[in-house]
Amino acid sequence: MKNLTAPNMDSIFGNGGLLEKHHENYEYRPGQIEMADAVLGAFEQKRHLIVEAGTGTGKTLAYLVPSVAAAVAGKKRVIISTGTKNLQEQLMEKDIPFLQEILPRKFKAAYMKGRSNYACLYKIDKAQDQPILEGLDEMDYFEEVRHWAEETETGDRAELTHLPERLPFWSRINAKSESCIGQKCPDYEACFITKMRQKAEEADVLVVNHHLFFADLNVRGNEYGKVLPDYGAVVFDEAHLLEDIAADYFGFQVSNFQIDEVARDAATLPIPDAVAVSGINRAIARVTGFSDIFWARFKQGRGKDGRYPLERKDFVNDGQLESTPTPLGEAYFHLDNGLERLEQAVAQFDDEIPEAESLVRRILQIRFNLEFVTKQSESNYVYWVERRGRGMFLRASPIDVSAILQEKLFEDINTAVLTSATLSSGGNFNFIKNRLGVPDADSLLAPSTFDYASQSLIYLPRSMPEPRNPQFADMAAAEIVKLLEITDGRAFVLATSYYSMNALFEIVSSRVNFPCFVQGSMSKSGLLESFKKTPNAVLFGTSSFWQGVDVPGEQLSMVIIDKLPFAVPTDPLVAARTRFIDESGGRSFFDYSVPNAIIALKQGVGRLIRSTTDVGVIALLDPRLRTKGYGKDFLNSLPAGLKTTDLEDVRKFFEREAGAASLSG
Repeated sequence: MKNLTAPNMDSIFGNGGLLEKHHENYEYRPGQIEMADAVLGAFEQKRHLIVEAGTGTGKTLAYLVPSVAAAVAGKKRVIISTGTKNLQEQLMEKDIPFLQEILPRKFKAAYMKGRSNYACLYKIDKAQDQPILEGLDEMDYFEEVRHWAEETETGDRAELTHLPERLPFWSRINAKSESCIGQKCPDYEACFITKMRQKAEEADVLVVNHHLFFADLNVRGNEYGKVLPDYGAVVFDEAHLLEDIAADYFGFQVSNFQIDEVARDAATLPIPDAVAVSGINRAIARVTGFSDIFWARFKQGRGKDGRYPLERKDFVNDGQLESTPTPLGEAYFHLDNGLERLEQAVAQFDDEIPEAESLVRRILQIRFNLEFVTKQSESNYVYWVERRGRGMFLRASPIDVSAILQEKLFEDINTAVLTSATLSSGGNFNFIKNRLGVPDADSLLAPSTFDYASQSLIYLPRSMPEPRNPQFADMAAAEIVKLLEITDGRAFVLATSYYSMNALFEIVSSRVNFPCFVQGSMSKSGLLESFKKTPNAVLFGTSSFWQGVDVPGEQLSMVIIDKLPFAVPTDPLVAARTRFIDESGGRSFFDYSVPNAIIALKQGVGRLIRSTTDVGVIALLDPRLRTKGYGKDFLNSLPAGLKTTDLEDVRKFFEREAGAASLSG
């Protein structure tokens, strides 16, 4: 991609440029031009680049324009990978069509979602003869889906906006890869996945999400081939999410749902031989029985939802002379034996029935993953179990993904651009560079167009106790009530845990007259819509509302954060990472915990100011910002607004804004 015949970025983003001529909301943004120049330079010089571009920078167009130039001039596809479907859809429905209209050089763009988002024509056809539906509602919904599948061009579940968000039968008819029979499928040519891949192969710019990108990166070079078409460069937007997503995809997982699905799918194989069917049914019964015993043993001592560490001693008693299995180890042995018998029973029909071949592959993968987690022979992995509702998930995750990413990604492609509103900590990018294995990347802090000193105020109450103090919740609630009376509601209350969120909601909602919404009472999108439409509303949320949420205007005039968002130290993955850093000679608290929490705090704070006309207050209730030495690192990483410890200053701030609004009105 060297010597790109690309337009000067100032001629596009500057005064009198293409954007000003064609974009009705054009603003001159020096940070946008600086970022676009840096991204284009990274493509030209075949370098990696990290850019922090705060809200208001216009970072989406700042990386899209040079990406298009690089793809077209260098004849190498550029992948744009996002952290959320919302951003993926914004790119494909708004930003890219706009550029396709105004840029002089024409380009093709496509997007790919994970396979489970798409309907499978073959499964829909088969499902009409199988008992997968429960109740009249499901039958009606299925009929709607069936008719839609005959007419839709994409097969994308997102088109079914009028149906419930959770369709119980969707997992039985989607195009997930585990149960795909590939080119042996009679609907292969008409398949929505086939069509999606054909469009992707023709595209200069391909939009995906991080999950799909790392699913592809994990399988490239092995027997399963690849998920994405080849590419020459990649841009990661919302790059602060990469470490955890990469750890998921380079790890191993088994769940009770996977084993249930294997047993269910084995029972519906179209096998005409009654004797063989009887043998498979006996093998299914063994797997189901042993699976129930195995997962029941995991639930002992893990009564609540959460993550719990797994150790070798959970499965094996290591004695002086020999090792003997624990009851859980015995349960694993019986389950593996049952899966092996089912595998052998199904494998007889590999050549005759395509579904049998894919089912054998799935059973083998489950057995491999189970063995990996139970043997625990790889010391660079952390082993843990997660309980989530009816689901039990065994996981093995790499403790440090930096070496994996360096080898499989950054050393293998010419250019990777990592951008987000929150990537720096303490004014530098050392933390993210080390965590992701890209130490030599160039970096840029792109200035925002927002005037935080006049648009916002940071409030740090002076009399709050430490978060571990039993009085913290009551005093935090009292402080929140005072703040809400000043702002007339119109606030987010962001907590660091569900427990804290619910405790604050119960106390505060009973003391104020403003409409209060709490995460979990309805879908995330439903909550946001209700908040936006309800005057003086207050929304209580936790992790999923700290990022990717956009409520511009005075409807959101305050963001209240209860505690510094340190990762839970007892979480198995967090504990393993900190232990690894300490054992390697580092200081995990300052090398990992603090910078990680700073990036998370910046995400939460970033919910407030979303446009040049937004004003509001950020209230940070955790006294450690003032009382601990590391508190300065947090405060120095926040936007350069005014700070106060006096509640009266908050009142005056809003009175000033109300006066200014009445004058302008």
